[in-house]
Amino acid sequence: MTRTVPPQLLRPRALLPGDLVVIAALSGPLHAVYEPDLEQAVVVLERMGFRVRRAPLLEAGRQRWWSAARPAEIAEEFNGLLRDPEVRAIVAHDGGQTALGYLDLIDFEAVAADPKPVLGYSDISLLHLVLYARTGLVGFHADLATPGLGGHWQRASAERQVVLERLYLRLLTGGEAIGALPTTPSWECWRAGRAEGPLIGGVINRIVFAQATPYALPLERFDGAVLFWEELGGQAAHVWSLLHVLRHCGILDRISGMVVGVPHEIDGLGTSDDALPTLRDIVLDVLGDRDIPVLGNVEFGHAGPNLPMPVGVRAQLDAGQRTLSLLEPTVVVSQTDAEAAVRSEG
Repeated sequence: MTRTVPPQLLRPRALLPGDLVVIAALSGPLHAVYEPDLEQAVVVLERMGFRVRRAPLLEAGRQRWWSAARPAEIAEEFNGLLRDPEVRAIVAHDGGQTALGYLDLIDFEAVAADPKPVLGYSDISLLHLVLYARTGLVGFHADLATPGLGGHWQRASAERQVVLERLYLRLLTGGEAIGALPTTPSWECWRAGRAEGPLIGGVINRIVFAQATPYALPLERFDGAVLFWEELGGQAAHVWSLLHVLRHCGILDRISGMVVGVPHEIDGLGTSDDALPTLRDIVLDVLGDRDIPVLGNVEFGHAGPNLPMPVGVRAQLDAGQRTLSLLEPTVVVSQTDAEAAVRSEG
């Protein structure tokens, strides 16, 4: 069997002031009750200095079953945004249950020809994994528009909102590594140690889904990776089972470290004072004697608001010190853009 050569890391071009960011329905529909949240997300992005436009399928009340439209329609719109040179970033308005329906319709050549940031989590983490597998594109596992920028962000403290807005702006516009992500007291060391490697992850059930398709990451792409994951809803036993799928796949034998998000609405989790397992108990039970560092209860995913976890970017984890640092830039500043910025400052 011929082993495929993994694509090099593909970083999008850094965004500039006035660049066009499109909010799109890449999975679930926009319900009318969330229209104010969407409007607030536009305010946040405009405050960062970008122009903002809604994609046509992002229309309140438009729905086909549990989706914004048929998978082929969503793929057509997504591909149009990928091909449009004016569009410099795509932000998913929400997650959902549709991305699996159009993985085979994505224009990967358009991604490679003009890489641009795609932001989102939940079902969108499936897109990040597949685009990374096929093209090397850095996936911006970051807040969605509606429950994120226009929802969770607005319920955070004013201080936290400032921290997040500055962090996201650096993520999208800066050509330097971000370094240490801002920590909070919620972060927990579940197993001490240090690791360094590319970030790979998303919602744990979507990681499993991706690995069951022809668009799966080859196992060697997990060598030395820092695996990050979170989960929404369901049972604690389901999380245990999904982790065992990763064990049976051989993924847990290849990674160098693990970062676990804040659990959200998972039934059957206990505390240290009762007979039910905590999420820490479940993780360490499945890992067994694999001596890798594990950092838990980190703010990314459905618990929101999200710290960005750029798929493919090299990170350094020190679980004992409760730190996670991004060691590489997420975007590329072109020489032309850099010279223009210097002229504007002068």
